[in-house]
Amino acid sequence: MVKQNQSGRKDTGMRVGFIGLGNVGAKLAGSLIRNGFDVMVRDTDEAAAKSLLEGGARWAESGRALAEACDVIVTCLPSPKVSAQVLEEKDGVLDGITPGKIWLEMSTTEAADVQRLGAQVEARGGIAMDSPVSGGCHRASTGNIAIFAGGRREAFEKVLPLLTTMGRQVVHTGKLGSASVLKVITNYLAGVQLLSTGEAFMVARKAGVDLAVAYHAIRVSSGNSFVHETEGQLILNGSYNINFTMDHEVKDVTLFDDLGKSFGVPLELSPVCVAAMNDGLKRYGPRVWSSQVVKRLEDDCGMDLRAPGFPEYLVDHEPEGKGAEVVVEHRRGYE
Repeated sequence: MVKQNQSGRKDTGMRVGFIGLGNVGAKLAGSLIRNGFDVMVRDTDEAAAKSLLEGGARWAESGRALAEACDVIVTCLPSPKVSAQVLEEKDGVLDGITPGKIWLEMSTTEAADVQRLGAQVEARGGIAMDSPVSGGCHRASTGNIAIFAGGRREAFEKVLPLLTTMGRQVVHTGKLGSASVLKVITNYLAGVQLLSTGEAFMVARKAGVDLAVAYHAIRVSSGNSFVHETEGQLILNGSYNINFTMDHEVKDVTLFDDLGKSFGVPLELSPVCVAAMNDGLKRYGPRVWSSQVVKRLEDDCGMDLRAPGFPEYLVDHEPEGKGAEVVVEHRRGYE
């Protein structure tokens, strides 16, 4: 049973450090704080931590200080390069790793890189896991996002109370790096679905079909997807505000393309997806919302994809609830 102390914090026996307070990271850290965990935070922009500090989090002056003070060190950063820097720099996380500490990499990164950094963590007696999330910022806000977790089973069971607080469905994917592979795969699928959703809407519009009708017809059909139900609404509103930027979209689909090519897979759709995302970045810039890649079609066709009644941004209306591990039947093993 998890007890609460007089400060309202949960007595889990784990002090949690969280580095990276961007669109997703701040929301994940917020779920831990909201649910009473003892949390220390760090970001290159201290202003990003303001609401978390007001909510009870403590500030760390360096990665090393955070790692020394905490039992679990979470990183949620924009690229493999930044993750490596945060761990390996002077007074970085690695300098504070001692036996028994757990590094939880929640960034979207390369399996090879998380394995390389994980080896350095384990050389110091620590434990490494990769635990990226999937499902959008709106579900990160409510603790209802999905989480993949790769690493040793005993480590997974130790951090499961944290994972089921930050997320609703948690999948233990296998060895270290397996979660990062699956995250890259799901992000690629979402990218393809985003492009196909835009094309479907444009063909419907050109054919004279009401786009609100098209949206709901697709939603109840075999053509439905998570992306259609979420980003599809933001396209029809015109805000495109998915809280995820074009440069990160390009990074993610490129990670998949590079991974597939490294295994000799004769990819066909992936290069098309990468080229379309790069064209969107070239036309509209790196910091526009990734959904705006669909604007390429609007500009090329001289026709918008607007429909009344769709939201400017997404809100998760599902009540926050305790997460649980997704039990995978017939799996061959955890490693």
